[in-house]
Amino acid sequence: MSGIPHDSYEPKSNFEKWLDVRLPIVGLIYGTIMIPTPKNLNWMWIWGIVLAFCLVLQIITGIVLAMHYTPHVDMAFDSVEHIMRDVNGGWALRYIHMNGASLFFAAVYSHIFRGLYYGSYKAPREITWIIGMLIYLAMMATAFMGYVLPWGQMSFWGATVITGLFGAIPGIGEAIQTWLLGGPAVDNATLNRFFSLHYLLPFVIATLVAVHIWAFHTTGNSNPTGVEVRRGSKEEVKKDTVPFWPYYVIKDLLALVVILVIFVAIVGFMPNFLGHPDNYIGANPLSTPAHIVPEWYFLPFYAILRAFTADVMVVQIASFVTGGIVDAKFFGVMAMFGAIAVMAVVPWLDTSSVRSGKYRPMFKYFFWILVLDFFVLMWVGAMPAEPPYSTISLYASFYWFGYFLIILPLLGVLEKPLPVPDTIEADFDAHYPPKDADASAAK
Repeated sequence: MSGIPHDSYEPKSNFEKWLDVRLPIVGLIYGTIMIPTPKNLNWMWIWGIVLAFCLVLQIITGIVLAMHYTPHVDMAFDSVEHIMRDVNGGWALRYIHMNGASLFFAAVYSHIFRGLYYGSYKAPREITWIIGMLIYLAMMATAFMGYVLPWGQMSFWGATVITGLFGAIPGIGEAIQTWLLGGPAVDNATLNRFFSLHYLLPFVIATLVAVHIWAFHTTGNSNPTGVEVRRGSKEEVKKDTVPFWPYYVIKDLLALVVILVIFVAIVGFMPNFLGHPDNYIGANPLSTPAHIVPEWYFLPFYAILRAFTADVMVVQIASFVTGGIVDAKFFGVMAMFGAIAVMAVVPWLDTSSVRSGKYRPMFKYFFWILVLDFFVLMWVGAMPAEPPYSTISLYASFYWFGYFLIILPLLGVLEKPLPVPDTIEADFDAHYPPKDADASAAK
């Protein structure tokens, strides 16, 4: 399973030998948990196990909630209230599922930004990165459809606004929007479609996750130095790595416990902190909320969508060049999806020969501005689409695209990186000197 030489599974008992010939599942599990892992991984490498936990949590709680949910516009809102009030433990299941989505996205954003900082997307891990971005897109689609299911005011109007974006595509937009909705407007057919897809997509995500894990087990895990594990022999591999079990499993489980303590506290004491009160009002097509706000994890890209209005020069130029085909609405849609697309193609935009941002002084400066920019976009996405928020979102959007399309390519040419350790072992020993070295120094 792995491209790194390591000890293979050897069945011992007669039953293990019999099973290994017919279904080598024990060997597959052994190869997964015993994979040699760089010994210098820091705490930013904990998000994998958090994401795996969130996926399992969302699937299990989602299946149980689906047993009590009714996907019909006349009964959906009441069925959610039935779950909250009448089903044993229903309130806990719903709050865990609802806040579990927030934990899922908090972990995936930490995972993505860690990858962007340490260059985890660089060769030979481009495919691993692309698969990760596909998982992220599937998560966004699943979360959006799940947000519609309670059929509250924000659910209904959020679905109306977001599906309306597809109508902005020239020529085919209206047909796509009608197909997606199942009719001319958000209605019962839409709710049924979204419920079916919301139930199906987590299993698609689980499949992509399996491929994602397979991919990085083949190429090997990245690490803070960006230096590859030596693969000449098992002895050299052992100098740079430790088995994933028990070293990193225990470390990851400790981190997961700490995160779950915070998660349980939120579910128990402030479960609606990240939600919107209007979603506890039944959907009313005749009453538009004063301010339509998506869930927090969509806000940065929602801000980019709204930033490009008809009075923005780049929109006017695009409209002039295309003869009016690209209007402000369509440009905003392209910008929103483009903001995700530039992350997907970052392996080919970053021209630096050094993988890890740890050894790139100029890169660090622009990267942390990008992180701040992400939070600024999140903030203005929750604000009304009016000055000064519209102006801030426009400049923040320009920086987002400028970072990936201009700054990263130029940094590879202009930046002078710091010296990189020759091996992972050298980096590890620099932080944790061997005992015999300490003894020699003491003498």
